[in-house]
Amino acid sequence: MTQIKQAMVDSSQVDSELISALNEAGIEYVVQDDVDTQKHYRAGKKNLVVVDKKGDALDTCATISDKYICCNVKVLKSVSNCPYDCSYCFLQNYLNDGNTKMVGNDKALIDEVKETCFKEPNRIFRIGTWELGDSLALERETGQAQRLINAFRDIPNAVLELKTKSDIVDPILACDHQQKTVVSWSLNANTIVEKQEHKTARLQERLQALKKVTDAGYLVGLHLDPMIYFEGWETDYESLVRQMIESTCSSQIAWISLGSLRFNPEMKKKIEMNFPASDITYTEMIRGDDGKMRYPKPLRMRMYRHVMDVLSAALGYDDLSPQTGFDKPLFYFCMERWDVWHDLLGSSPTSIQDLDYLFAKSLQARFFTDLPVPNPIDYGV
Repeated sequence: MTQIKQAMVDSSQVDSELISALNEAGIEYVVQDDVDTQKHYRAGKKNLVVVDKKGDALDTCATISDKYICCNVKVLKSVSNCPYDCSYCFLQNYLNDGNTKMVGNDKALIDEVKETCFKEPNRIFRIGTWELGDSLALERETGQAQRLINAFRDIPNAVLELKTKSDIVDPILACDHQQKTVVSWSLNANTIVEKQEHKTARLQERLQALKKVTDAGYLVGLHLDPMIYFEGWETDYESLVRQMIESTCSSQIAWISLGSLRFNPEMKKKIEMNFPASDITYTEMIRGDDGKMRYPKPLRMRMYRHVMDVLSAALGYDDLSPQTGFDKPLFYFCMERWDVWHDLLGSSPTSIQDLDYLFAKSLQARFFTDLPVPNPIDYGV
C-alpha cells in the first residue's frame, strides 16, 4: 500500500505519463504552483509535490571527504525526502523543506546527464538517484525510475544506480534495461530492520525483490550500510549475508559496500527526540576526521572483519580487494580511511579518483567490454 495520500503538481509539470501513474496508484492530485514549506521532515511524508528542475541536478555525493576514501559517485537529485522513517536517516538533520518532492521534468534531468557524460566520453559515470530520498519508494505513484532506466540505456558511458529499502520492483521488471541500471538495496540485520527502519519493506520482502530483479537480468548492488552495533549482531549479520547472496547471482552483483553508523554530532539529539524508543545513540562513539560521530575503530574493524569472512565464504573468494582482479563483484568501504582498507584488505586505493577508476575498470571488464578499457588519466589518477 502506498503511503502517499495526495499529490500537488506544478502546472508546468502536468505530464500524461505522470498523471497516468498517479491515477493508476489511486492518488488524488491537484495542480498547485505555490506549496507551503514543511518545517519538519515528517510533515510532508504523505504528500508528493511534483516540481520543475531548478539549477543543476547532477552533483557529487555530498558525503565526499578528502580525509576518507570515497567512491566519487555522482548523484541525480530527482527526489527529496522519503515516505520511510529510519531512525538514523540524515534527512531529519538536513532538509530545509520537509515536503516529499520529485522533479517532474525528466527530459531536463536526462539532458543534464547527457551533457556531462558526452563531455568526457572515455569515462564511465556512475549516477544514483538516492542521495535525498529512496529511488523506488514512489515508483508506483510516479513511474520516474522506468523513464530513467529507458533513458540511461542509450547513454554509452553512464550507469544508473537505483538504491532502495523498498520491495517496489514490479513496475521496472519489464524495462529494456540492457544492464545499464544497477538496482541496489540498503540491507541490514533483521533486528535493525524491525527496530530502526520503520515503514520500509521488511528484510524478507527486500530479498524477494532482489531475486525478482536478478531474474529480470538487472545488475545489482548490495549495501550493508550503516552497520549498527547491538547485542547479538554477529549472528544477525551472518544470516543477512548468507541470505542476500542466496537471493541473487554473483555474476550479476556489480558491487558490495560496507559502512558503519555515522552522523553529525547535532543529530544525536534529533534522533533521541524523533525516535525516543531507539537505542542506537547509546553505544560509544568518537568524532572522526570529517566531524561525524562513528564507532571507535576497533569495533568497526571487528564488525567489518566478521561480515567479510562470511561474505568471502558465501561468494567463494579468498580476497575481496578490488585491486586483485576484476573477475568478482567490486567490494569497497563507504567513508573509511585508508588504514581501515589496509588493515582489512592489505591494500587501499591511493585516492578518491583511484577508487572511481577501479569501479570503471570493474564495470568495463565484467559487463561493458564494448567500451574502451579505462585510462587512469581520465579519472585524475
